[in-house]
Amino acid sequence: MDRLKLSDNIIRLRHECKMTQEELADFLGVTKASVSKWENGQSTPDLMILLQLAAFFDITIDELLGYEAQLSKEQIRRFYGELVSDFAKRPFHEVIEKTRALARRYYSCHPFLLQLCVLYLNHFMLAASKEKQEQILEEAVSWCVHILENCSDVGVCNDALALKAGLSLQLGRAEETINLLEPALNPIRLAGQDGALLVQAYQAAGEYEKAKAYVQIREYLDVLNLVGDALMSLDLYKDDLKRCRETVCRIRTVMEQYELEKLHPNNAAQFHYQTAAVYAMNGKKEEALHALCLFEKCVNELLRAEKITLHGDEYFDRLDAWIEGLPLGDMALRSRKFIVSNVRDSLCRPIFDTVKEDSEFKRIVLHFENDFMNNGTEGGEDYA
Repeated sequence: MDRLKLSDNIIRLRHECKMTQEELADFLGVTKASVSKWENGQSTPDLMILLQLAAFFDITIDELLGYEAQLSKEQIRRFYGELVSDFAKRPFHEVIEKTRALARRYYSCHPFLLQLCVLYLNHFMLAASKEKQEQILEEAVSWCVHILENCSDVGVCNDALALKAGLSLQLGRAEETINLLEPALNPIRLAGQDGALLVQAYQAAGEYEKAKAYVQIREYLDVLNLVGDALMSLDLYKDDLKRCRETVCRIRTVMEQYELEKLHPNNAAQFHYQTAAVYAMNGKKEEALHALCLFEKCVNELLRAEKITLHGDEYFDRLDAWIEGLPLGDMALRSRKFIVSNVRDSLCRPIFDTVKEDSEFKRIVLHFENDFMNNGTEGGEDYA
């Protein structure tokens, strides 16, 4: 929430200058009682006095007032949820203007500005033209730069750097993305061992519950990252059908063991979709259709849920506190309508021309067409 710290700042600055209330009052041409009321919060200096105070202490008016537009975690989530819902219901340009107004109002709330970058990255493709899409992305890049130049929170800055890299890639600036990420993600760096050291430290300090929770979170994320890496591997090796089949076999085994289609259906759906694309490209019709059926099952898992959220399960039973601590908690990044629309578009890609006349493929397409018509505007969101 917006908060002013004028009273505290006048006291602090006066003490730093080793001045009494009477000395400051004499300099400003006011009474000692006036200074006392300012410091007690009983009254506020008028504009000209504020200018004199700022000049005397050699600071800006904002610094004197202590104005920081800061939002709580709950407020950030509420605003994000409203904007996601707006993208599903209102004209795109109206939502963008609303987002920009919020960004201007809370420009110094870096965690919120970071989530607006996430919002743009997840919705820029809704803009009417490539030029407008690029404008949205460039605006998000400028917010990332602002965060990196002004934020003192290392975690927020790291996230802003990663987002800037992702935005740059969307803008076609691959070299910039490489330059941003390569130094930090070099596999030989010792930073990759930090997690193991932290667990050992927790154990040494007798904080076994923290150690167990951290290990479980790491295992959960490692599974998601493994599937995500395999998805990229399928794309990179799409011309090597033998290797792709081996990748699919191994990852499906992992997904089955971790019950990933229920634990994180979005992650599983993306893998099944990429599998179908590779098989379709290589003319393997039956295998492509089988993968698309698995993809359909995962999307159904998302769409049929009363509320789509991040969650654990009986095995990952220590994730709740961690999920609650995420910037957006367990909430969604995109609307239900956006998911259905995205699925419909993904099935229209030329990569599926080899199977588009098959009755099973037509059934899947019709299924999502009906979802879009009947359920696409209902509540509920997706997560990434």
